[in-house]
Amino acid sequence: MNRFVLFLFFFVNIVLGQTTLDLNRINWLPESHSFWVNEKGDLVIYNADELDKKTVFLTKEQLKIIGFEGGIESVVWNTKQDKILIYTHSQRVWRANTKGDYWFVDLTTKQGRQIGQGLDKASLMFAKFSSDGNIIAYVSKHNIYTEDVTSGVITQLTFDGNEKIINGTFDWVYEEELMARDGFRWSPDGTQIAFWRVDTTETKFHLMINNTDALYPFTVPVEYPKAGEKPSAVKLGVITLADKKVNWLKIPGEADNNYLPRIQWLDSKELMAVQLNRKQNQVTLYRCNSNSGVANKVYQESSNTWIDVFDSSAGKYDSFPCTVVDKGKAFLWSSDADGWMHIYKISVDGKKKDLITKVNFDTYFLTYNKNTKCIYHLSSPSDATQRYLYETNLNTKKTKRVTPSVFEGTNTYSFSSDAAYAVHTNSNINRNWNSRLLSLVEHKKIFPKEADVFVTPTRNFSLKKFKVKTIDGVELDGIMAKPLDFDATKKYPLFFYVYGEPAASVANDVPYFNGFISNLIPQGYIGIALDNRGTPVMKGTEWRKSIYKNIGIINARDQAMAAKEILKWNFIDTTRVAVHGWSGGGTVTLNLLFQYPEIYKTGIAVAAVTDQHFYDNIYTERYMSLPSESEEAYAKASPVNHAKNLKGNLLYIHGTGDDNVHYKNAEVLINELVKYDKMFDLMIYPNRSHSINEGMGTRKHLNDTFMKYIIENCPPGAK
Repeated sequence: MNRFVLFLFFFVNIVLGQTTLDLNRINWLPESHSFWVNEKGDLVIYNADELDKKTVFLTKEQLKIIGFEGGIESVVWNTKQDKILIYTHSQRVWRANTKGDYWFVDLTTKQGRQIGQGLDKASLMFAKFSSDGNIIAYVSKHNIYTEDVTSGVITQLTFDGNEKIINGTFDWVYEEELMARDGFRWSPDGTQIAFWRVDTTETKFHLMINNTDALYPFTVPVEYPKAGEKPSAVKLGVITLADKKVNWLKIPGEADNNYLPRIQWLDSKELMAVQLNRKQNQVTLYRCNSNSGVANKVYQESSNTWIDVFDSSAGKYDSFPCTVVDKGKAFLWSSDADGWMHIYKISVDGKKKDLITKVNFDTYFLTYNKNTKCIYHLSSPSDATQRYLYETNLNTKKTKRVTPSVFEGTNTYSFSSDAAYAVHTNSNINRNWNSRLLSLVEHKKIFPKEADVFVTPTRNFSLKKFKVKTIDGVELDGIMAKPLDFDATKKYPLFFYVYGEPAASVANDVPYFNGFISNLIPQGYIGIALDNRGTPVMKGTEWRKSIYKNIGIINARDQAMAAKEILKWNFIDTTRVAVHGWSGGGTVTLNLLFQYPEIYKTGIAVAAVTDQHFYDNIYTERYMSLPSESEEAYAKASPVNHAKNLKGNLLYIHGTGDDNVHYKNAEVLINELVKYDKMFDLMIYPNRSHSINEGMGTRKHLNDTFMKYIIENCPPGAK
């Protein structure tokens, strides 16, 4: 489901010598605390230890000489840092731009060329060097290739890749729900490549219809396993480059009834593989021999709800959940089985499990410094709207807060690959984002040299944090936006912004509010964002996982009961109450309008899941279990089953090209509203995806539609 994780668009430009350095655009080099930046087409390296020095390792003139064309989107380094791959001409694959062109450059000779010549243009994915830097591997059109750096000879390693057999990358649902994109890994000695093979032969297509781009309509197929449908069959193979032989890992279980979301090499002969069962309430770690394929179970954990293999609260989605420590003898593992998210150390034979973070609050793993033996993790023991950096020594198990108290609010860290330095960014509801480069030893700032200056956000409304307790005894965190000329003796219309599902939180201590609603606040609205039970905030396992088999039920009730308390405030006009959400928030919006029509008078729902059966199996079954085992919960969760209760004003918005939450959801809802003679408004955007941002004028039209509807149906201004 579209996470609508609220990305931090902040740019802090700082003068360094004659160079303007944007701390939020630096790119850390592997196994070091050096970083590269693009300075007007010249590629430059800095070392965090000596920021007054820089090395220009490639100029735009040198790139022209080798024939490079396009913009520099990213750079892939070899281990010795004397060879690079430059990524350009990227194209979108589902969510991210993961296919494009790569150019190889030898930094010693400044010679280079485009790789993958003879293959389709802009078709290469995830190109990366072997450990010795002599071979490059990449994916093109669902097959894996290698290319010799010196000779340029291309060798095809897999041959069955097509629209249904996917080697080295993933299908739609693995990318969307397990954050899996890059589907192969070099062995440490560069002699083997481990890869995923996804067989979608039995996965049904969802057909989207394009009515506008040709004389006759045509269908756009998306492989999309819906709730109750089996997953695509996935297995893990290891290719030995010397003989091109593929060894398949002998991981137990049915290939089309389990998930294999992560793998990682332990050494040049063994890999660790993570397996989730179909319900995602049991995780098993296997230690696998790359030659024999034998898989030995190392560790297993079960839950009566679900188990996460990535940390959404910490913003870590694509990393391997096991960090190897103690010279390969153990690994770090996160679990909330004891009621809090904690970090454990588990021996690689699985015989010993040791709790490392002995604290009575949630803590989410970020990174590990093997030199200092320090684990860095994210916590906020007393305020779930905030985030702070903590440090625990692996040997002593002593935990301390690293972020100084002056940095109140939300703190994010972009770590160097050796975890010695980080770019630290701080903000809160009354403080704009500000960044600094620091050494993690004592959180020592090394750049910029000037004292920190905290700037008040430039906006035409104010923000305030608050808490509200419902009739059920549940306390919710909230953020309130008010016009600058707010008068407590008058009554204002109230506008709720909701998400409410396990993928994101909205009541965060940051200096912005929802974009659409922010435009309305100055005209005389009160804006409210609340995080109900089930949202991924740092309030413990019971809070987060109480939503299991309760989507559309417990989250809607928490929001509605909190709204009832807020409606008691003297400055709220209870006759003018609106609500808006997108994707999962759109689903919550519909459930609030339909289940609690006495509270919410107007709503705008965008791209909502109207029937839980229609969404993908990984997300839906993770939080709702299989339909065959939870049919009553599925029925209660689905807005379409409550549509007959609509009394207020509803504007429903959807793009017909939405590959995530399909337009089918809109038409099924429309049918139900028509069936019960419920009047509503509708805005459909042809061929727009889940984000509804493609095409000239689209975003302005969407914004204007939103504003017009609210002003007409929930008029602004204090009375």
